[in-house]
Amino acid sequence: MYALKSLLFLSLACLSLPSHAEPKDLTLIHIGDLHGHLIPRPNMREGDPDQGEMVGGLAYVYDQIEKIRAQQPHNLLVNTGDTIQGGAEALFSSGAIMADILNQWQIDAFTPGNWDFLYGTERFIELFAGKDGKPPEAPWNTLAANLYYATLYEFPETRYADKAGTRVVAPYLIKEINGLKVGIVGLTADRGPQAVSTRVMDGFYLTPGEHELEQAIKVFREQEQVDLAILISERGLAANLELVEHYPGIDIVLSSDMHEETHQILKANNGTILVEEGQDGTMVGELNLKIEQKKIISHRWTAHRINSKNNQPHPTVQAQIDKIRAAYVKGASFVSHVNPINGAVLRTPIDTVIGYTKTPLHRSNFAHHKIPAVIEGSSHNFLADAFKAACESDIGMIRGFRYGTHIAPGPIKLEDIYHYIPIGPQIACGYMSGDQIREQIKKAADGSLTRFVGYWGGGWLLAYSGVEYSLDPYNEFGHRSSDIHVNGDVLDIEKMYSVAGYWYVENPGLINRNKAEKLFVLKDAYGGIVDATDVVAHYLHSLPNKTVETVMGRIRLQKSLPMPIGESFEIQPLKGAGLR
Repeated sequence: MYALKSLLFLSLACLSLPSHAEPKDLTLIHIGDLHGHLIPRPNMREGDPDQGEMVGGLAYVYDQIEKIRAQQPHNLLVNTGDTIQGGAEALFSSGAIMADILNQWQIDAFTPGNWDFLYGTERFIELFAGKDGKPPEAPWNTLAANLYYATLYEFPETRYADKAGTRVVAPYLIKEINGLKVGIVGLTADRGPQAVSTRVMDGFYLTPGEHELEQAIKVFREQEQVDLAILISERGLAANLELVEHYPGIDIVLSSDMHEETHQILKANNGTILVEEGQDGTMVGELNLKIEQKKIISHRWTAHRINSKNNQPHPTVQAQIDKIRAAYVKGASFVSHVNPINGAVLRTPIDTVIGYTKTPLHRSNFAHHKIPAVIEGSSHNFLADAFKAACESDIGMIRGFRYGTHIAPGPIKLEDIYHYIPIGPQIACGYMSGDQIREQIKKAADGSLTRFVGYWGGGWLLAYSGVEYSLDPYNEFGHRSSDIHVNGDVLDIEKMYSVAGYWYVENPGLINRNKAEKLFVLKDAYGGIVDATDVVAHYLHSLPNKTVETVMGRIRLQKSLPMPIGESFEIQPLKGAGLR
């Protein structure tokens, strides 16, 4: 009897012991910064293992996604923005073709990038929020906690007065998968595509996202009791690092914006994992997690390079791309298209060869290269040269954007130029003072090279034709640039120089977002609209054998940028030491 009672007590005691559930698996599949690249393009980044090979292409990207899904059934596919802008097909369809392709991919969560606002607020709502009772054209579970309809204080002429102060899309979502409760909060970049026009964002306003992230963490941890908290953010690695170190509680950050490649994971001081996949669909991230008692007990990160060695084009996606491109390339199905931004008409198939290059054209060399992309790139020098030639001016200039294709030595196609200029500018000629030029150079250097992340302008140094100067990235604010010359002569701050650059109808007195005198916009022989891509094509036709050979070294870098951290070669300059 005593033995029976002891056995019964032991059994009850065993039942009362806490049970330890087996660790649960979850795989995060991450894409971002696709920038409208439908088909593969060459990789011209110097020193890459696949330099000179064809990389990316949406059919190849989806092949990798399906491979991961087949091996890891408990997965979430996340897209972190800058998707619907970047090429001719995306531009002339106002992003519709990217939605058509990616709608078949079963995206679990999406946060928009600054370039996803390119076509205006009405178009953004149609694509990502839904309009007039209709579902969004891109039903990707769009999240942006820091995106609101403007109030009358921010924008008195808002067309969304009845929604003033409310969010445009959901701030976060809760997903349940493999017995795990996963909280995902989204933050978009706290700036719109300002290089186009501030009017693009009329009716919306953005915040930096600190308050919204803090509130989401409280919901995840205190109310929802999630097993895993994920931030999907188009604010860049360094800005995201600052956020999660200041507001602890996020386990994973899936990042985009600065086109940085994390070949190994980055960790914040508090253990938060951060990753990013470069640009143009040339990488797909796979983060395999094991989670137990609301903690990540192990993780494995794989940065999949997308190329023909590793991937085959997914037949369904490739067929869809071929059908879409038929209306844009040579053949019976080609039709003309109207640029939704400036009204210019595309009458030439985009696969038409318009010239040739002796040198690779791109802006992508990592920070440890002798000419890093943040400082200078052959593609931007080429475009600045074209604008200068079109206006027969002293100076050509172009903003330092991050997106853009790579062109190998050989033929240049019209679609290559649309990957460089997919934002609908025209080209204007005018005059600026030497003092304006000097201040432009100073401001660009400070905005790109400052240690203060919140001051970054989102782009790289401006590119000039006809201008050369020295640059010390470690000098104090306002003193990084020196020894500025224009066409061989020392810059005269009191002289008026003729200039050429981007122009938009919303800002009729500005060239490259700077005030200009005696401004006139380039037109065709009949007074019609001439897109900047047309200007570049005309420039190539004016060259001997239609061949360009771009000269580098216009910016004389006095000191090297910081060395890379491990295998993550392109952390935004001067912030690298803060990343672990």
